[in-house]
Amino acid sequence: MNCIRKIRLVSAVLLTAVALPAATPATDSTRGAQVFADVSCSQCHRIGGNAAAAEKTIGPDLGRIIDRGFTPSLLASTMWNHAPTMWAAMDARKIAVKPMDDQAAADLFAFFYSKRFFENPGDAGRGKQLFTSRSCSACHGLTETKISGVQLVSHWTSLNDPIGMIEQMWNHASTMHDLMAVKNIKWPRLSGQDVADLIVYLRNIPANPPEPGVFRTASPASGEKLFETKGCLGCHTSPETFLSAGLAGQTLTDVAADMWNHGIAMSSAGVRFQPGEMRDVASFIWTRRLLDNGGDAVRGKKVFAARNCSTCHDDASSGAPALAGTKDFTGISIIAALWRHGPSMLSLMQQKHLAWPRFSEKEMSDVIAYLNTREAGSAKR
Repeated sequence: MNCIRKIRLVSAVLLTAVALPAATPATDSTRGAQVFADVSCSQCHRIGGNAAAAEKTIGPDLGRIIDRGFTPSLLASTMWNHAPTMWAAMDARKIAVKPMDDQAAADLFAFFYSKRFFENPGDAGRGKQLFTSRSCSACHGLTETKISGVQLVSHWTSLNDPIGMIEQMWNHASTMHDLMAVKNIKWPRLSGQDVADLIVYLRNIPANPPEPGVFRTASPASGEKLFETKGCLGCHTSPETFLSAGLAGQTLTDVAADMWNHGIAMSSAGVRFQPGEMRDVASFIWTRRLLDNGGDAVRGKKVFAARNCSTCHDDASSGAPALAGTKDFTGISIIAALWRHGPSMLSLMQQKHLAWPRFSEKEMSDVIAYLNTREAGSAKR
């Protein structure tokens, strides 16, 4: 019964996601790494790295802002608050402010997010113990076959890609369950830390040269279609509860553990994924859940006024856009707009003797929620 409740809970998240507007483009962390270089972020900032790398940069280590609660609103507020100092430093170093559209901003966010997506750090020693204590070793040989038809761990190709590993586990859960029943082995439940430990251990056996973990997203549109064609909508009928929780505090290994713990029921129901399809569905879920803004429009209206945003944006004579009628504002679009229009905005505010506004992550989320409620023609003229 507990397993069924979990399935319905996950289903609720996904169905809610279907109803959300698809304002944010598909993200790609590999492209985001290139954006980080192309728009000259790397000339002043680093993300992690060694002390030698730190000496070559003048800006803060951006890895310090990336944690499990990292959201587009947090990135938008951080960049917004830092913008005047950033532009002054770029001007002093003769660094041009290069274009960044919504796609580039989304990719940049995915790149930052990918840097912390695989924590908690795994421990190979614990992983080795788990591999035995959870009876994985009863069927899976590392380099020598134990049971005919059971693939050697040394032949696994998804150990640096947890989404690919989830896909393989999902597809084989029913077969594994039957084999475990014959051997009188209980279905092992795993935590996110357990999965991280197992991955680190298995990636470091002699036959598997360790490779860095990867975080790639695919087309949310393809994932949405698969979500429908796989029949998910037939069961997931309570959309309100789960989406509001987002992915805050969860890593990819946490998601892998959740999938493992309830995947037997879905696999037994005949739901299978072709290579890459799990990534499409995961990208659909990740994009809609994590990038969804959870702000409060009523609070956002107060922040909009308190930070003097209305001084320009509700005055047609100022030349500033009314910010109304589009209903597609996100943390990602705010980042792109700041990068495109921020310097001219700062200049206009200086002419009006207005202080550059600063926002907390929550305030940024609230303002975004408010902007998405503004009707065309509702601004003061």
